[in-house]
Amino acid sequence: MIIPVILAGGSGTRLWPLSRELYPKQLIDIYNENTMLQNTILRLKGIEQISSPIVVCNEAHRFMTAEQLRKIEIEPNAIILEPIGRNTAPAIALAALKALETKKDPILLVLPADHVIENNKEFHAAIQIGYEYSQKNFLITFGIIPDSPETGYGYIKKGGSIGSDTSAATIEKFVEKPDLSTAEKYIESESYCWNSGMFMFKASAIIKELEKCAPDIMSPCKEAITSGVQDLDFFRLNLEKFKEIPSDSIDYAVMEKTSKGIVIPFDAGWNDLGSFDALWQTGQKDENMNVIKGDVLTHDVKESYINSESSLITAVGIEKFVIVETKDAILVSPRDRVQDVKKIVKQLKDNNRDESVTHRKVYRPWGSYETIDIESRFQVKRITVKPEAKLSLQKHFHRAEHWTVVSGAAIITKGEEQMLLKEDESTYIPLGTMHRLENPGKIPLELIEVQSGSYLGEDDIVRFDDVYGRKED
Repeated sequence: MIIPVILAGGSGTRLWPLSRELYPKQLIDIYNENTMLQNTILRLKGIEQISSPIVVCNEAHRFMTAEQLRKIEIEPNAIILEPIGRNTAPAIALAALKALETKKDPILLVLPADHVIENNKEFHAAIQIGYEYSQKNFLITFGIIPDSPETGYGYIKKGGSIGSDTSAATIEKFVEKPDLSTAEKYIESESYCWNSGMFMFKASAIIKELEKCAPDIMSPCKEAITSGVQDLDFFRLNLEKFKEIPSDSIDYAVMEKTSKGIVIPFDAGWNDLGSFDALWQTGQKDENMNVIKGDVLTHDVKESYINSESSLITAVGIEKFVIVETKDAILVSPRDRVQDVKKIVKQLKDNNRDESVTHRKVYRPWGSYETIDIESRFQVKRITVKPEAKLSLQKHFHRAEHWTVVSGAAIITKGEEQMLLKEDESTYIPLGTMHRLENPGKIPLELIEVQSGSYLGEDDIVRFDDVYGRKED
């Protein structure tokens, strides 16, 4: 049996402003109609030994992760919540320990949630080779046969073939991202693969090697699992024990030290979509080699990536550029400078700008809200509540709210009173009044909320009851 372990904890800052801290690239549909997380799971269909996945994700992304699994009809083995990021070695250790609770020493297929693989047939063939070697207690990493001297990827130098089998090789060494001249030498030698960050091994085998090579990681991971708790669809790790876990990658912690590591090279149209240039490379191009999304008009524009979310973008006389527009931000950059987007994100964070963290549209387990207008003493939001969903029973100390239903119907709790609000009807929630909003129907509820008061922050919420178990978010 193969249990996919989906690593979905990244922040995707290099794809800002599409990707944000609270809505990272693995949870958005930047490649096709499905999100990156959904694609990662869906491309495993057809592999006979595949079981339900274990997903490791950031606690802040838990409801979006669960909802995206539900939409593709996937019932996970577990969704493990990381309170803070600790890199791949702890995430894999936690997943392996969790897998052994329910299955008899399954084989784990570790996959980052934000990669593109265009050729599923070749990918499945590589997995089958990995499955055979995993059963022999090897620790497999998958290497990508390079087609260009990329400087944005780490590399793996292959050793000798394993016996007469040329489909797998020993690992001579891992190397960091090289400069261009070094990368060109790697390609000429034909001895190097790109490091994909995908792995395969028995749960017991990786735990044994972690105990041997990284006991400082393994010990607190065991305690974090043992003292963790199930919360609705999620497994919450013990926070204090989790904080004791050192941050390290599985490459450094195990794969560079173990004598049992092997690499399986394959070529299946892989890309980690780590930049806007990668989105251009993998996107469908027009006659001028442009990748265009949304409402865009161009004249004499070549080899560019232009993505409009809400406004008309017009461009004239540019070549090899990236232009990305969202409702609250615009990015303009030469394609060969997009790696520096992370420096813009750092500036945003240093200045405490919300644009680094979230979009104007914010997702919640019950639906979403979007700020339409805001000033010092008022804010207007568009609120969408999913069918049969409800917000928490709550009150505010610094603001009042006026709700107007524009589509669907709402059950409103206001103090001791409860009422049904239909389209074109409204109600007023005075400051300090306990209230709740609920959608009893089968279609989404849309309403306009006007807030007024001296403080309009999202932390002015006192919750008394919440079906999602939230306290602060």
